[in-house]
Amino acid sequence: MGLPQWRVWYLKKPMTSSYSNVAFVGVWKACIYYHDNFSNIRTCHQYSYYDTFIPLDIRVSQHLMLITSIFWLVGKVATIFALRNVYTGRQEQNVTYNAFGLSAVLNIIASSFVFLAVLCNYFSVMNKEGIAFPPSLNMPFYPHIQKVGIATGVAFLAAILFLCSELARASDNTVPVVSGTDSYTIQKYSSYILGYLYS
Repeated sequence: MGLPQWRVWYLKKPMTSSYSNVAFVGVWKACIYYHDNFSNIRTCHQYSYYDTFIPLDIRVSQHLMLITSIFWLVGKVATIFALRNVYTGRQEQNVTYNAFGLSAVLNIIASSFVFLAVLCNYFSVMNKEGIAFPPSLNMPFYPHIQKVGIATGVAFLAAILFLCSELARASDNTVPVVSGTDSYTIQKYSSYILGYLYS
C-alpha cells in the first residue's frame, strides 16, 4: 500500500537540465526521481489530511485502504479466536465455525475494497487526469505520458490471491477438533494455525 508507483508520470521536459523527468504518484505520497552522472536522488511529498490538491480518486483510495486495514485486522483477530477455540476445545464447533466465517467474510470485503482502489487508479490513468501539485514539487498539472505503475499490479495480484483463499475458506464447512495433547497432534494443529495466520 505504501509504494508510490501507482501511477508513473513521464514529463515532456526535465524538471532541471541535469535530472530525470520521471515521477511516481502513489496513494499516500508522490516521489520524483532525479539522477545525474554521480548520484540518484529521490524527493517525496507525503500527503497530509489538509492537502487540497489531492484528487477525489486518491482520496477514495486512501479511505478504501484504511477500511481494508481495519477489516483485515478484525479478520485476523477473529481467526486467532477461532483457532484458540479449536486448539483448546473450550467452545462448541458452531461458535468456532462462526468466527472462521466472520474472518472470511471480512477479508473478502477487504479484498473487494482493494479491487475498487485499483479500479479508481486505473480509470484515472486511462482518462489522463491531472493533479495540481504544489509548486515546491515543480510538477506540471498533466504529464506528457501517464502509465499504470507496478504498485497497481501488486495490489491487484494480492487482492486476487487473498480473495481466492478466503472464498476457499468460506466454502469449507469443516472445523478441526483437537483431541489429546500428544506431540503429533500439537505439531499437526500448530502448522494448521500458522497456515491460517499467514494466509
